Amino acid sequence: MAGADLAAGKSAHIIVLGNEKGGSGKSTTAVHIGVALAHAGFKVAMIDLDSRQRTVARYLENRAAFAASRDLALPTPDVAVIADGPEAAAELELRLDQARGLDFIVIDTPGRDSELARAALARADTIVTPINDSFVDFDLIGQVDPETFAVKRPSFYAELIWDARRARAKVDGVQVDWVVLRNRLSTLEARNRKRVGAALDALAKRVGFRVVGGLAERVIFREFFPRGLTLLDRSALEDFSLSHVGARAELRALLAGLNLPGWDPAMLA
Repeated sequence: MAGADLAAGKSAHIIVLGNEKGGSGKSTTAVHIGVALAHAGFKVAMIDLDSRQRTVARYLENRAAFAASRDLALPTPDVAVIADGPEAAAELELRLDQARGLDFIVIDTPGRDSELARAALARADTIVTPINDSFVDFDLIGQVDPETFAVKRPSFYAELIWDARRARAKVDGVQVDWVVLRNRLSTLEARNRKRVGAALDALAKRVGFRVVGGLAERVIFREFFPRGLTLLDRSALEDFSLSHVGARAELRALLAGLNLPGWDPAMLA
């Protein structure tokens, strides 16, 4: 399905990247999702709610500058930054209500709790929570027994998402899809990786999220930022390597796992 067909007569599908811990690759994942959708021909906008760091906005600004300097045509979503404050949630609501002709809106939330972040979660159709593959990050969504590593109970962020999804269902009947991404997976089948995986599977059954493989820890992601490039910009990438090939495969699997409307895995072939 082409992007133009998806947008006709339908409001944009809102994807919210949410995680109250830093360093999980949230903004990098958000940019890659937004740019991948743009590469596929969808009409995409991005909103950066972290006005202090502005990682997503800076990434796309770097992208536009690099494309101009090299005379390249790089598909790039429009981006807006909303600063946290007394009127921020109302501004976000207004922007979302007035959005026209878009297939997707990708929102990157700051790594902290705020009224603005909660307002974004309340409007999400898909919530994506990247976590590093460790029990430090797992603690954001669930608590485990220190001896057996069995899940004892959901944590505060899982309860926050639960409340947001329940409220959305009451308002318009939408069943919000919550996806937990296992970012920075070790390439080794270590004991910790198995334990985290088992805990995620157990918690997923209790609170209703899906687990999808994310992006591994790779130096190339740090190198992309100054030029605003992504794994999909092969024509602009110098010294394309096996590391890039593996990372592209991860990205394709990630996008397929999100099950977004109109998405076809062949779009990233």
